[in-house]
Amino acid sequence: MTSAEPTYSPEALKAELNSKGCRMTPQREVILSTFQTLPEGEHLSAEDLYERLKVQGENISLSTIYRTVKMMARMGILRELELTEDHKHYEINQPKPHHHHHLVCVKTNRVIEFKNDQILTISKKVADKYGFSVLDCQLTIIGVSPEGQRSIF
Repeated sequence: MTSAEPTYSPEALKAELNSKGCRMTPQREVILSTFQTLPEGEHLSAEDLYERLKVQGENISLSTIYRTVKMMARMGILRELELTEDHKHYEINQPKPHHHHHLVCVKTNRVIEFKNDQILTISKKVADKYGFSVLDCQLTIIGVSPEGQRSIF
């Protein structure tokens, strides 16, 4: 299921880029659009995005993709996730309060998204204790799924 309407329009990205002295490029627009049309719960690494765009006939270099997803993550447009040890994954950053967390199987690489308001409540209490303001809260639980426990690697 894809989101009903984009959470970050190309116009909003262009305005934010302009305010930072950068410009909207066709490549940045394609990358934003790709993340906005991903089914809910799907995450892409830079390499996954590169392969997907190549299949779609887009000619965007891997280095451009790396720079763009990093920039969009710093701007808060994408959410950077460390789901596996070998590389980061990205997803569109949903408007609050869309905090969700991830359960990751180390054998099958299966990722399950889940919501738990208690995790956010605890993170706010800890942040308040130290004078922080919560911008994002991510819990990633690394484990072995039932399928992973049955498989032999």
